[in-house]
Amino acid sequence: MFNMSLTKSPLCEFGKKADTFRLKSTDNTLISLENIRGKNGLLIMFICNHCPYVIATIDEIVETSKQLQKYKINSLAIMSNDTNSYPEDSFDNMILFAKKYNFSFPYVIDEDQSIANIYDAVCTPDFFGYNNNLELQYRGRIREFNNLKAVTGSENELLKNMIDIGKTGKGPLKQSPSMGCSIKWLK
Repeated sequence: MFNMSLTKSPLCEFGKKADTFRLKSTDNTLISLENIRGKNGLLIMFICNHCPYVIATIDEIVETSKQLQKYKINSLAIMSNDTNSYPEDSFDNMILFAKKYNFSFPYVIDEDQSIANIYDAVCTPDFFGYNNNLELQYRGRIREFNNLKAVTGSENELLKNMIDIGKTGKGPLKQSPSMGCSIKWLK
């Protein structure tokens, strides 16, 4: 059994610039900030393979990323957990996870957790929505969930707000935090 510590993402630091990185993806290519950014924005997601919050939202995450491509907004998933303590999040298992859920976006590993630290990622999933100038405009949830189930009638806030960011460059002032398992830090 794993430690499922519920953590909420902090408030959005509007305008904070995305930090650069070069990380290995599950298709064995190096992904950098410059080669993944979209014409109208970028969604960076910190996820993992085993978190029940990620598993509860992964189908919608994949669909949201596909929808955002139509608006020239790219997506990237980063896995930063300690794979020694959580072998279900290993690189080999990341490859299997990306194939199982038909990722249309790169899934990269942050082995030394430096990128999670720089971005101040705290949970999985943790969403960072950037405009075309790579300025942070969204740090919220995908939608309202209760007991790992989408609340009936709730809207996909991530999709709606990322489309707005792609069009206007600005995110909403009112944002609800994402919730998930805490990042599993190296000991």
